[in-house]
Amino acid sequence: MITGELKNKIDALWDIFASGGIVNPLDVIEQITYLMFIHDLAEADDRKRREAIMLDVPYASIFKEEVEINERKINGEQLKWSVFRDKPAGQMYSILQEWVFPFIKNLHTDKDSAYSKYMTDAIFKIPTPLMLSKIVTSLDGIFELIKNTDSVDAKGDVYEYLLSKISQSGLNGQFRTPRHIIKMMVDMMQPAPEDVICDPACGTSGFLVTAGEYLKEHHKEDIFYNRQNREHYMSQMFHGYDMDRTMLRIGAMNMMTHGVDNPYIEYRDSLSDQNPDKEKYSLILANPPFKGSLDYDTVSVDLLKVCKTKKTELLFLALFLRMLRVGGRCACIVPDGVLFGSSNAHKAIRKELIENNQLQAVVSMPSGVFKPYAGVSTAVLVFTKTGHGGTDKVWFYDMRADGFSLDDKRNETNENDIPDIVVRFHNLQGEENRARTEQSFLVDKQEIVDNDYDLSINKYKKTEYVAEQYPSTQELMADLHKLEAEITAGLAELEELL
Repeated sequence: MITGELKNKIDALWDIFASGGIVNPLDVIEQITYLMFIHDLAEADDRKRREAIMLDVPYASIFKEEVEINERKINGEQLKWSVFRDKPAGQMYSILQEWVFPFIKNLHTDKDSAYSKYMTDAIFKIPTPLMLSKIVTSLDGIFELIKNTDSVDAKGDVYEYLLSKISQSGLNGQFRTPRHIIKMMVDMMQPAPEDVICDPACGTSGFLVTAGEYLKEHHKEDIFYNRQNREHYMSQMFHGYDMDRTMLRIGAMNMMTHGVDNPYIEYRDSLSDQNPDKEKYSLILANPPFKGSLDYDTVSVDLLKVCKTKKTELLFLALFLRMLRVGGRCACIVPDGVLFGSSNAHKAIRKELIENNQLQAVVSMPSGVFKPYAGVSTAVLVFTKTGHGGTDKVWFYDMRADGFSLDDKRNETNENDIPDIVVRFHNLQGEENRARTEQSFLVDKQEIVDNDYDLSINKYKKTEYVAEQYPSTQELMADLHKLEAEITAGLAELEELL
C-alpha cells in the first residue's frame, strides 16, 4: 500500500507525463515500466554475476564491453541507468532513444520468447529531452524511497498504485493481488523443482514471480546445480496467460528481471477455445477476474459441461480442473458467493470439487484484504485434481487479520493470521480435535454434502456464548438510592454557598 512521500512522488511523476501530453493511463504505465525495467537490468545483472560466482558457474553480462545496436558497436556500460542518468538532457535522450530502447527490445536472443513477443511493438513515447530529464530525476527519488522503505514489496506496491489509476480497472479486474496474500498461497503449496506452474489470468505475473522466488530460496541447489532442472526453471516451468498486452509486457519484464529467462507468457482468452490446455500443469496459482459475465458462445464447450454458467468465477474453477494433470494442485482466490451460491452452476462446481476431486482447504479472508480498490469478501480454495474423489475432511480457517488494517488506509498492524494459516495447513493432523468455536477446524465431507455442498465457514462455525452476570434488582435499587442521597447532599452544600 502506497502512502506518504512515495505516493506523492508517484503522483508528481504522473503529473510530469500529463504536462508533457501523455495522458492515457496505459501509456503512462508502459513508459514508467520500461524505465523501471531499464533501471533494474543493471541490478539484476549484478545479482546474477554474484550468484554465478557463488555457484562457480560462468556468466556473461548483458552489459559486455562490445554491444551491437543498429549495426553499431558500443560499450555496454553506457547503457546502464547509473551511467546515462548523469548525462545532459539532450545526450541522455539520444542514448535512450537510439541505444537503450533498441537494446531492451532485442535483449532476448530467442525471438519466440514471451519477452521478445511483447517488446517488438513497444514504442518510446517520451517526446522531449527536458521531459525525460524530469522523469528520470523523479524516478531516482522513487527508487531511493523504495530502497529505504520497510515494505517487503515496495516495487509491487508501486505497480499496484499505478494500476489503480486505470479508470476502468474495477471493470477489468486489473487489481494486483497483495504480495503477502500471494506469498501465503505459495507457502501453502510449496512449489517443487519439477513442477509446471500456470496462472491463466497472470496480469503482471505476481504469482509466477513469487513461486520462482520460493524455489530459489528453498531449492537453489536442486535447481541451479542441475543442468536439466535449471533449463526447466528458465524456460519450461512458468506459464501465464492474459488478455491485456500491456499486462503481458509488464509480466514478461517482471519475470526476466527476477531471473527467469524465458517464461511462457501468452496472449490468450483462457476461457475460450483459444486455450487447448488439458492435464498439462502440476500447480495452478491464480486470482482470476470474477467481476463479469460472458456469452455462452465465447466459452469453451468443455467448461460448460462442468457448470453451465456465464459467471467467470465458476468457469475459471472448471478451467483449473481441466488444465491440471491428475495429482496437480491448485490454490486460487474466489469471491464468497462461490462458497454458498444456490444456483445450479454454483452447486455443480462445488460438487465437482468435493465428489470427483480432493478439496483440502477453504481459507475465508476478510473483506478489507483488497481495499482500497475493492471491498469484496473472498476466500482461498486449495484442491487437488484426482478425477475420482478423495475428499475426506475439509479444513476451514477464519482469517481475521492479514497484518494490515482492514480500512482504505491499510496500515501495518501486529495482528496477522497468515503465519498461523501456513503452519496449520501443513499440520492438518493437529487440527483433528479443534472445536468448531476455534479459528480453524476440520469438517467431515458428509456434513458438507448434507448441507448442499455449502462451503461457507459460518455454516459450520459455532459461536460460544458467555453468560453475562448482572446485579440483582435489589442491588440496582440500593445503588440508585445511594446516588440520590449523594446528589441531595451536593445540592444542599451548593445552597449554603449561595
